[in-house]
Amino acid sequence: MGRLEQLKPQDVFRYFEEISAIPRGSGNTAAIRDYLVEFAGDRDLKCEADEAGNVIIYGPASSGYQNSDPVILQGHIDMVCAKKTDHAHDFLTEPLELDCDDEYVFAKGTSLGGDDGIAVAYMLALLDTDEIPHPALECVFTADEEVGLIGAAALDTKKLKGRRLINLDSEDEGILTCGCAGGIRVDVILPITRITQKGLPVRVTVGGLQGGHSGMEIDKNRVNADKLLGRYLYELNRAGAFSLSTISGGDKDNAIPASSKAEIVIDEDDFTSLEAFTKKFSDKVKNENRGGDEQVEVRVERLNVRKVSVLDLDSQDRIITFLMHAPTGVRKMSSLTPGLVQTSSNLGIIKAGEKEFAAVLSVRSSVMTEREYLVEEIQSVSEYLGGAIGVRDPYPAWEYRENSPLRETMVNSYREFYGTEPVVNVIHAGLECGVFHDKIRGLDAVSIGPDILNVHTANEKLSIASTERTWEYLKKVLADLK
Repeated sequence: MGRLEQLKPQDVFRYFEEISAIPRGSGNTAAIRDYLVEFAGDRDLKCEADEAGNVIIYGPASSGYQNSDPVILQGHIDMVCAKKTDHAHDFLTEPLELDCDDEYVFAKGTSLGGDDGIAVAYMLALLDTDEIPHPALECVFTADEEVGLIGAAALDTKKLKGRRLINLDSEDEGILTCGCAGGIRVDVILPITRITQKGLPVRVTVGGLQGGHSGMEIDKNRVNADKLLGRYLYELNRAGAFSLSTISGGDKDNAIPASSKAEIVIDEDDFTSLEAFTKKFSDKVKNENRGGDEQVEVRVERLNVRKVSVLDLDSQDRIITFLMHAPTGVRKMSSLTPGLVQTSSNLGIIKAGEKEFAAVLSVRSSVMTEREYLVEEIQSVSEYLGGAIGVRDPYPAWEYRENSPLRETMVNSYREFYGTEPVVNVIHAGLECGVFHDKIRGLDAVSIGPDILNVHTANEKLSIASTERTWEYLKKVLADLK
C-alpha cells in the first residue's frame, strides 16, 4: 500500500508516488524518461522522446472537442536534490521516502520534488482517463530544467501543433503567472597557490539557514551561507592571523545556499580566542536576522595538529575579497510592477581546489541590459583579482502579453470555480515558458500550480488541499478551452 494512497485526487497522488520511487535529479533522468515512454506504449498513445531526455505524449481530444485547437501542457521531470546534513540518501539510486500529515506531503530528510513532479502527476492522470473533457493534449515533459532549462532549449517544437500552453511549474495557488525573468549562469575561476603549513586545523561551519529558491525567494531577506562565510573570514582576518585550507558551500547555483564550511589553520594557543570571536560573531548575525534567519549559527571545531595544505596569503586575500564583493541578493526592484524583483544575483556555489577557486552565480533580470551589466560587474571584480569568468545556459525573459485569450479564459474559469479573482502577475524566477515563447511564434502561455513550500530544500512540502483544488481547476480550464 502506498503512503499516499488515501489522498485525493487519488490518481494524481498515485502517479506522484510512482515517480518519486524513480531517482530523477537533474542529469539523472533516463529512468523517468523510460517510465514515461513505457506509460505511453501501454496505453497506445503517440509518444516522442529525444536525445536531450524530453518526452512528448499526445492525448486525443475528447468527444465534442475534435475541432478545438490543441493545448500544450508542460512540466519538467528533473528535481533539485537537497538533503539534511545528517541524513544519508543516495539520490542516484534510492527512491524518495514519502510521508504526509493532515496538510502536506513531504519526503523524509530530503527535498520532495514537488517542483515539478506534481506537473508530471497531473499530466499522467489526465492521459490515463477518458472521463475528463478536453481538447487534444500535447503533454511535454522536459529534462534538466533545474540546471538551465536545458531540455526545453533542445526540444524540437515543430513537433507541437498547439499555440496555447499551460505550464504547471508554479508554486502558488491562485496566481496566474504570465511572464518571467531571463537569466544566465556565471562561472568564476580564480587561480590559487598552495603551501604546506603545520598548525591546528579548525573546521568552521555556517548553518541553521533556510536557503530557498534563488528566484522566488531572493526577496525574502534569507541569509546566503557563502556570503556569510566570506564575511566571517574577512572579520577574522582583521582580528588575527590564520591560513585558509579549504572552503566550500552550496551545491546548486539556483538555490540560496543554506550551509557552507571552511577549514583554517591557527596556532594551537589561539583556539580559545577563536571560540570567543566565533560566538560573538554568531550572536551578532542572529541579532541582525531576528524574525528571519535567526537560527543561523557559526561554529568551530578543532581537529588534530598536523601539516596541512593551505593557500598562500595572496590567494587567501583574493578569495576573501571576492566573497565580500560578489553581488548577491536583490539588486533592483521593478518600478512598473510593485513588489516584483527586476534584477538579482545569487552566489550559489563556492569551492577551493588544488589550483583554483571556483564560484557559480545565477543572474536574473526581466531587463536584459541589466542582466548583461550585472555579468560585467562580476567580470570586473573577477578580473581585478586575477581571475576570469565564463557564461552559460542563458534563457530568455517571457514578456507579458497584453492580449491573451488563454489568460482571459483561465481568469473566467477561476472566477467560476473559486468565486474570487485570481492574481495575474510576472515573476522573477525563470520558467520554461520563456524558452517556448521564444521558439513558437504566437504562443499564448500561462503558468499555474498548487502551493509548494520551501522548494529546493530538504523542508519542501506540497499542500494536499491545494493539489486537489488545482486539479479541479485545471480540469475546468480544459473543459472551457473549446
